[in-house]
Amino acid sequence: LLLLLEATLLRLGSSSHHPFYNGFYYNHIMNDKGNGQDKVVYFNGAKLVVETPKDPVYSSNGANVTLPCHYRYEPDMEAKRKIRIKWSKLRDDYTKEQDVLVAIGKTYLAFGDFRGRAHLHQANRREASLVVSDVRLQDDGKYRCEVIDGLEDESNVVDLRLQGVVFPYQPPRGQYRLNFHEAERVCQEQGAILATFYQLFQAWSEGLDWCNAGWLADGTVHYPIRQPRKPCGGLHLAPGIRSYGPRHRHQHRFDAFCFSSALKGDVFYLDHPAGMTLEEAKQSCQDVGAEVARVGQLYSAWKFLGLDRCDAGWLADGSVRYPIAKPRANCGPAEPGVRSFGFPSKGRFGVYCYKER
Repeated sequence: LLLLLEATLLRLGSSSHHPFYNGFYYNHIMNDKGNGQDKVVYFNGAKLVVETPKDPVYSSNGANVTLPCHYRYEPDMEAKRKIRIKWSKLRDDYTKEQDVLVAIGKTYLAFGDFRGRAHLHQANRREASLVVSDVRLQDDGKYRCEVIDGLEDESNVVDLRLQGVVFPYQPPRGQYRLNFHEAERVCQEQGAILATFYQLFQAWSEGLDWCNAGWLADGTVHYPIRQPRKPCGGLHLAPGIRSYGPRHRHQHRFDAFCFSSALKGDVFYLDHPAGMTLEEAKQSCQDVGAEVARVGQLYSAWKFLGLDRCDAGWLADGSVRYPIAKPRANCGPAEPGVRSFGFPSKGRFGVYCYKER
């Protein structure tokens, strides 16, 4: 029986159910069983309604989050059979990206990266909410809650948004050196992922202005401009997100826009009177049970923890940067931000370390 139930859940997860409404709602179907009689359909007149919040649900990296979903009937009635529930993660165009969880009654099966992290919350009658623990950067996006009662199949969407920070990234070898797959990798190496268009737009609305084009998670290339200027699309264009559209993921090369969320630990600065080489900096962090911070971790500490130091320090990628939350004289431009000295081949600096709590 357990194997049969698991096979049923797997079939449900791999099938492509689409919400539909044809004006009728059916109770059950009796086939003719080969006796030549027509199929008989009984109409019960009850409409299945699936409700999710209209506003986005916000969370952060490492947190636990509940995506609310409830269902009901109009007019009210009791379900005659076990309800099937299916959660899917969607692409921006609302097509299915991956199965998250399927359930029949109290038994459920989670898939892929959600295995061990996703389960149903059914504390209330007709609740089908999804709980995701240890939220990850790639969990950001749209989720479909689908409720299936016999032939009735209705769904609605929840938007999960991670609170985070978008930062442009160039590798040590210079501008426009990354194809799409390399951009994905360098963001991951910096404790981040490629940003979505929504995340870039949100960063632009908060002040991000960057004239170099970079990859986004959907394979398109954009750059955000707050102050129009000649090298950045021209003075005649209004502020906004400039777009190159979809680019060839292997052949075309740009920078990357990475997205990082809140930290599970702390970033702190270490120094030495004579400064340190990168190798000495790595050892200094190890001596205190930490590691050299990644670029995404420094941006997150600046954004969410208010890290503010006018001291240049090594990061794990070999760059030297420092975070300024409160601009002041001799600490760079008049706007808050993470300042960069690039990738010096020589020099002695302090170091920014990261240690999990």
